[in-house]
Amino acid sequence: MLLDQGNLLCFTTTRRNCSRIYEMAAFAMLPSFPSSAIPESSCGYLLQELKLIWDEVGQDQLERERILLELEQECIDMYRRKVDSANISRVRLHQALADSEAEFTNLLLSLGERSFPGRPEKLTGTLKQQLDAITPALHEMQLRKEERMNQFREVQTQIQRIASEIAGHQPDCNVLVNEGDLSLKKLDEHQNELQRLHKEKNARLRKVEDHIKVVQNLAETMAMDASTIIGDIHPSLLGGSTAQQSRNISDTILEGLKSKVEQLKDEKRKRTEKLYKLGKALTNLWNLMDTSIKDQQKFYYMNIYTSSAPTDHTLRPGSLSIDIIHQVESEVERLDQLKASKMKELFLKKLSELREICQKSHLEVPSGSEMDKIMNLIMSGEMDHADLLVIMEEHISQAKEEACSRKDIMEKVEKWMASCEEEQWLEEYSKDENRYSVSRGAHKNLKRAERARIIVNKIPDLVELLMAKTKIWEDERMKIFLYDKVRQEPMALIHL
Repeated sequence: MLLDQGNLLCFTTTRRNCSRIYEMAAFAMLPSFPSSAIPESSCGYLLQELKLIWDEVGQDQLERERILLELEQECIDMYRRKVDSANISRVRLHQALADSEAEFTNLLLSLGERSFPGRPEKLTGTLKQQLDAITPALHEMQLRKEERMNQFREVQTQIQRIASEIAGHQPDCNVLVNEGDLSLKKLDEHQNELQRLHKEKNARLRKVEDHIKVVQNLAETMAMDASTIIGDIHPSLLGGSTAQQSRNISDTILEGLKSKVEQLKDEKRKRTEKLYKLGKALTNLWNLMDTSIKDQQKFYYMNIYTSSAPTDHTLRPGSLSIDIIHQVESEVERLDQLKASKMKELFLKKLSELREICQKSHLEVPSGSEMDKIMNLIMSGEMDHADLLVIMEEHISQAKEEACSRKDIMEKVEKWMASCEEEQWLEEYSKDENRYSVSRGAHKNLKRAERARIIVNKIPDLVELLMAKTKIWEDERMKIFLYDKVRQEPMALIHL
């Protein structure tokens, strides 16, 4: 009887619908029994021992109630954790069963099938029994899916290989199969695509052959090596008709051949136009330089370019070669140089005049690169006599105008330089121990020293005046005043 009352007290403290007042009353009504009469592992024993301790200590009733409330909450939390754990296990089984059914349905849709005989029509029993019932059918459908994917993978591999040849890159080793649609209808579509690619491959082989013939004809007219041109696109294109199937017919190769044909046609057009222009220039120079008929006969093949642009039927193999163009260019250049010799003499004369003005006023001479550019234009025939005169006269006029604006400053610079020379002479004279001795010419040196001291004392004022004028000149011109390409700073002028 004592054991039943202790267990009853422990049970009532864990029930959620029991009131705390009843629990307190039950604990208060519990009689005192020896601790040996109740098992030490029971709640009743522990509560009784706790009551004895409280009685012995004299624990306050409110504190006892607070502690009992804490015990109640701890017991409730423990039971809640157990219930939650069991509920999670149940939810997982429900989720596993739902996932299996969903996967089975997706497999049916993916394979394009409406039903599967091995699948139970209705799942009954416990959750574990239902899961065990659907697993065999699901496994069978997974095997069917794997077999169908292998068929798709084989066809798609061939499609990807040919498509990669057309696209001009290596086929991807990883073939991605769309697992969402593995129906037989989709498999037929892939097989039809494979047949279409085979036809396109044959059509590309014919296009490659046509482009190669055009390249060979154009190369012959311009004296080019057709084999080198074709081989640079791809070595497999060099084979004859017997090796047609081994030719690379990728999209890149086809575009490369098409581009090369366009390049050769454009090169042919450029060479034709160039020879036509050279022919006209050569005729004009012959007339201008009174070239003899004998010398003109060396370029008899230029007759077709002297009147009008040639047509294709008049062009022979090699008639547009680089060698012919170089020969004509060299002759035109030689005649242009003869024409430019007088212009060169005029240029050098004007350049000498310009340099003389710049050196006299310590101006910066126009850059050599600019003058070289003018010389190159003269020698290449791109500048005529009138343009040369305008450019050089403009340079000379600018140099004269700037020299005139610098005249006042240059006079002060020359005066400052003369004063610096006197200062140097005075320093050397002061170091001479015999400067006061009676000797021939000594009185002249004394007088010069007096004049030098006066001049030296005026150097700071002279430098200040010089820098002021320079500053005004720079502000007006918005550029730095240079003397032989060097700017004279105030301190440098004083210590020079």
